[in-house]
Amino acid sequence: MSPAFLPTLLDEASLPFKQSGRFAYHYARGKLSSDCIFRELLRQGIFPARGHFLDLGCGQGSLFGWLLAARRLYERGEWPADWAPPPEALSLRGIELMQKDVDRARLAFGAEHPLVRIEQGDMCQADFGQADVITILDALHYFNHQGQQDVLERIRRALPPGGLFLTRVGDAAAGLPHHLCNWVDQAVTFVRGHRLPRLYCRPLGEWVALLQALGFQVRNMPMNQGKPFANIMLICRLAP
Repeated sequence: MSPAFLPTLLDEASLPFKQSGRFAYHYARGKLSSDCIFRELLRQGIFPARGHFLDLGCGQGSLFGWLLAARRLYERGEWPADWAPPPEALSLRGIELMQKDVDRARLAFGAEHPLVRIEQGDMCQADFGQADVITILDALHYFNHQGQQDVLERIRRALPPGGLFLTRVGDAAAGLPHHLCNWVDQAVTFVRGHRLPRLYCRPLGEWVALLQALGFQVRNMPMNQGKPFANIMLICRLAP
């Protein structure tokens, strides 16, 4: 991998957020550069080659900026040969509860972007429509266990055979690392200008059993990259 590859990707992915103000720009750069899940999603080729994406709890749309920038680099021939080709997004739809984040996303991508659509809404109530890939990064624990069940059931119905649901959760059975995750989560939430939420967490085994009962084939992997946390990425696929 070229030493210049990741800095170039980071620059291109965060550039649109300059239009949303200093906070949005620096938040995007910080999130995309420090959180290993963004790199691993691309390096491991977890996403399908092309498809319609739905990101629930999308925030200001940092994931979409990352995917669009990766595809541009690939099409320019600047993608490393030892990484899987980034996905070709046919559409990128985000649903976000916090209006401030929706406003930042809309300023970043523009109201007429051909692929990106960010909507203000509650994932517990919004219509998911149909998508090939659905993601929830670090947001399932913000609502109660029955709400989690309902959302996961609706995700299952929104995906086609072979569809992918990808999420990251904390392992409530992990002790101190799990508590550190929650402290950091609440600190970031406060910095973004939101009230501190109550968190509804589960042990990893319970998350896996819940998803398998819905028909998903579940693979899990730690997603901390040396940090003392208990973050787990769950890669959940439906049979073709």
